[in-house]
Amino acid sequence: MQTLEPLPQQALRSLIIAGRTFQSRLMTGTGKYRSLDEMRQSLAASECEIVTVAVRRVQTNAPGHAGLAEAIDWTKIWMLPNTAGCQTAEEAVRVARLGREMAKLLGQEENNFVKLEVIPDAKYLLPDPIGTLEAAKQLVKEGFAVLPYINADPILAKHLEDAGCATVMPLASPIGSGQGLKNAANIQIIIDNAQIPVVVDAGIGTPSEATQAMEMGADALLINTAIAQAHDPATMARAMKLGTEAGRLAYLAGRIPLKNYGSASSPLTGTITS
Repeated sequence: MQTLEPLPQQALRSLIIAGRTFQSRLMTGTGKYRSLDEMRQSLAASECEIVTVAVRRVQTNAPGHAGLAEAIDWTKIWMLPNTAGCQTAEEAVRVARLGREMAKLLGQEENNFVKLEVIPDAKYLLPDPIGTLEAAKQLVKEGFAVLPYINADPILAKHLEDAGCATVMPLASPIGSGQGLKNAANIQIIIDNAQIPVVVDAGIGTPSEATQAMEMGADALLINTAIAQAHDPATMARAMKLGTEAGRLAYLAGRIPLKNYGSASSPLTGTITS
């Protein structure tokens, strides 16, 4: 019997963003947890290496964020400062600069990453495409590795790639909604045409949805609310990790083509006839 060689771990996990290599394709967040202990347990269970932190909320000690910066071992986790709460490009640029300084103070001297969020819409929390592109261009000029959060707009994604962004991060559905992949068709177009990593962000609610996004060819996922607000966050974090890896494996394996008719699993030749 032929023995199948296992896929190298690098093929399953290795993710390169702005020249930096990560061994996990699941990014997580730090918001909405019921306690810092639950957050720490979830980060460990997810085995993530990139964690996004809301710069404004940490600086103001907003509820749930007091002591957050000190609660994480930043020698093991790469900080992804985000500009959550910014409504304009100008605000986002200022907060990104603060985030870079915060990362330096916590020991990550070379960290120039920023998750760019420009969200003037308080009800649906949909990102501003014009403000996002404007801020991205400025931050790229200033040497940031920009990871912009966007609606699933293939044209905007290409503009951001051309502007020098390190990734694009299209939302699967409205942030925190748990609706899953409502924008799958447009996300697939973005994936098919991008020359930079595509990170599906926002709206993923279950591990099966995480798997589906990775099966489409997404390079990574960012999942926060579905983990933090689960009844058992650490267990959900573990499930999201496994779902992400299963989807990546399925993508690498290559699915069978869809057919409109049945196809027998066993050959019809060589069968016994009476």
